[in-house]
Amino acid sequence: MTASLYIHIPFCAGGKCDYCDFYSIPVNENSTALKDSFINAVLDDVEDQLALFNIEHVPSVYIGGGTPSVLGAQRMEQLLDRLQVLLKPLEKTPAEFTVEANPESADVSFLRACANGGVNRISLGVQSFHQPSRRAVNRGNGPRGADSIEERLATAAGFFPESLSIDLIAGLPHCTEEILLNDIERALSFKPVHVSLYSLILEPETPLGKMALQHSTDALFLPQSDNADNIWIAGRDALEKAGLAQYEVSNFALPGKTCKHNIRYWRMENWLGAGPAASGTIIDDETGSGRRFTYPAGVEAYLSASRPRIRHARIEELAQHDLVREALLMGFRYREGPDLQIFRRRFGRAVENCIPNAVDKWRKRDFFEGNSLKSSPGGLLFLNSFLRDAFGEISS
Repeated sequence: MTASLYIHIPFCAGGKCDYCDFYSIPVNENSTALKDSFINAVLDDVEDQLALFNIEHVPSVYIGGGTPSVLGAQRMEQLLDRLQVLLKPLEKTPAEFTVEANPESADVSFLRACANGGVNRISLGVQSFHQPSRRAVNRGNGPRGADSIEERLATAAGFFPESLSIDLIAGLPHCTEEILLNDIERALSFKPVHVSLYSLILEPETPLGKMALQHSTDALFLPQSDNADNIWIAGRDALEKAGLAQYEVSNFALPGKTCKHNIRYWRMENWLGAGPAASGTIIDDETGSGRRFTYPAGVEAYLSASRPRIRHARIEELAQHDLVREALLMGFRYREGPDLQIFRRRFGRAVENCIPNAVDKWRKRDFFEGNSLKSSPGGLLFLNSFLRDAFGEISS
């Protein structure tokens, strides 16, 4: 079986950003025992899952979080060294190996450990260079603020000149079109091959989301909804003008530099998830059904669980009708649309045969490029409306 691998590092330095709803806990220099125990546990988990699911090939690895770079160089080296040992017996080495990092903790030694450990793609969470925006969401800085961030980006670009990815967020507090375009200009100066431009989402359980329920957007210096949309569109246009094509709702890349790991998610291909709050999905192409394994969001419970830890994950049985909906939901986020061959092989029918009315309606509205199921340049802006029609048709 072929499956990609996601490893969740559940740590952040000091505390989480106020907009973040990913699971993580604060750690510091004194959290050595916890970090060491976690590395051993998550590697044991990977080893067990590779054997349990009879994995013969791992085409991509993604280490995310949280903030993987707070592990530091020595622990990242330990993690990568043993991971290479676990993956070496498989048929092929991963074609893509990504590590997420924050510029403020991605120092030279950490980046060198990544480069020497088989990592061939680094994704840096800048979010914004604008200091009022960063302070407003409790976003950490290096010792010298934006100057330190830019120094770290320059260093990362030196280690990964052909595979640097940068994350930015449009619509943060104090954000205007001018500020976002300045952020993009500064990011592009480091010649990233990939940029993720996210729209700020006010998740209700985050500090920023809770504040938004109590105060007006003006009080929080947040742009109004329509203005936030326009700000993001201006950012999209700037990235495309710079040669980074939009290939997914929030992702832009130079030719040949798309994120292969994330594309596997959007095409609903198999992946393993290791670490607290991580999730993995295994699909049986013959039946069009599958299983999803999701760990509880708790470090201590994860560490104390007996091996194989995957027995303690919550198992969700995915019937064929569940996976059809997910294949459409995820597949149409991707500019190329769902993988038509995978869809037909799994479900025994073409995409157009599942939602003929929605496809016909939105083809007339130029959501698609010609007779294909590839989104038109402006089509992704109307994705939610298209999906509502598609799911309504499936339900009826």
